[in-house]
Amino acid sequence: MSTTDHLRDHVADEPPPTTGDGRALRRMQFGWYVNDWANAAFSATVLTVFLGPYLTEVARNAADASGDVHPLGLSIRAGSFFPYTVSFSVLISVAVMLLTGTVADRTGRHKELMCGFAYVGAIATTGMFFLQGDRYLLGGALLVVANISYAVSVALSYAYLPGLASPDERDKVSSKGWAYGYAGGGLLLIANLALFQGHDALGLASGTAVRICLASAGLWWALFTLVPLLRLPSRAGVAPDRPAAAADRPTAGSLRELGRTLKNMRRHPLTLLYLAAFLCYNDGIQTVVSQASLYGSEELGMDQTSLVTAVLMVQVVAIGGALLLGRIAQRYGAKRTILGSLVGWVVTLALGYVMPAHQPIWFYVLACMIGLVLGGSQALSRSLFSHLIPAGREAEYFSLYKVSDRGTSWMGPLVFGVAYQVTGSYRSAIISLLVFFVIGFAVLLKVPLRRAIEAVGNPVPERL
Repeated sequence: MSTTDHLRDHVADEPPPTTGDGRALRRMQFGWYVNDWANAAFSATVLTVFLGPYLTEVARNAADASGDVHPLGLSIRAGSFFPYTVSFSVLISVAVMLLTGTVADRTGRHKELMCGFAYVGAIATTGMFFLQGDRYLLGGALLVVANISYAVSVALSYAYLPGLASPDERDKVSSKGWAYGYAGGGLLLIANLALFQGHDALGLASGTAVRICLASAGLWWALFTLVPLLRLPSRAGVAPDRPAAAADRPTAGSLRELGRTLKNMRRHPLTLLYLAAFLCYNDGIQTVVSQASLYGSEELGMDQTSLVTAVLMVQVVAIGGALLLGRIAQRYGAKRTILGSLVGWVVTLALGYVMPAHQPIWFYVLACMIGLVLGGSQALSRSLFSHLIPAGREAEYFSLYKVSDRGTSWMGPLVFGVAYQVTGSYRSAIISLLVFFVIGFAVLLKVPLRRAIEAVGNPVPERL
């Protein structure tokens, strides 16, 4: 098959190649890697570093004498507004991801939908420049829009993995994608750290510097999304067994199709068991990532520079961690490597709980531990799930996966927020996340992967 045939995906419903035309495949893989490079700016700069402490400060500016704010008539502590807003956004993203994944597989317009949501999220993120004073409701609304768009766009990008790598190469390709993401997010953080540290010399208030950093993530996301827009095919995964006429009716029957997908998943209970395991342990991971800066600033007394430096260390170490765990998985299998990383997460949480306040060096040690296990555990989880998907339903199933990845992560932030609401201590909140890793480890241990892959009709890789 010629290069022209492969690149005809931009206007037809052919899947991207996994063998043969190596140049076309590498071009598509690069576009996929850069997509991670683009959207990681939102995850690192906005969710992990700047928005949590800054939006909490804005909410406190609007709080009453008892320290409460009243969104939609509800009374909540200003310190709980950010985690509660994260929970609300991901609950909404559940329905949006599932419906969009079904539409994408039905029409073959994976790229258009993926990039469309990316640009909506980028615009909302750039709009955070206008978040100041006591406008916490504006911050909450922009966070909801941006986080939903991020979740849907990333879910659709995951659907490309089965078509971009053979079964034995997916751990490597997935890990490389995560490494690109951490490199891109880390590079922007370096620039933002320089801006924040030098804001006095530039004549900027600290709040203005933070708002510029938030907006920069949106601009970065929009700029680099041009690469996957130009290099990825329209359709992800493999050729579907669906009527061609479906492409002319983008949403016709999509809800019925979604219902059939959810019903059909019951025929693959081992895939569901893996999703249940991932739901548990990744819920803990996502909560640690999204609440780390809040924990560092409010409980450990870290200033903004220390927070940005620590997250930058996470980004740098995670590059090597993702590649290292990818190599370990090639030798010992992805399942064993993930299980080992979950043990690492438990140790990391325990260290965070007993860590003394106002000691940046220990906070940096914690950051390095998180970085070592963060990228690899998520990259290998993604590649492992790609083997458990029936051919032609990649976006639908990866939307369900992202429900476990970001959609169900409402549980962790909710537990974190309630623990703080009840105890007034972020240490109690952080240690409450331990249960997610313990349960996830126990469930994953029971998943018979070889049998699960055979059950959906996919080839079994040499090492699991």
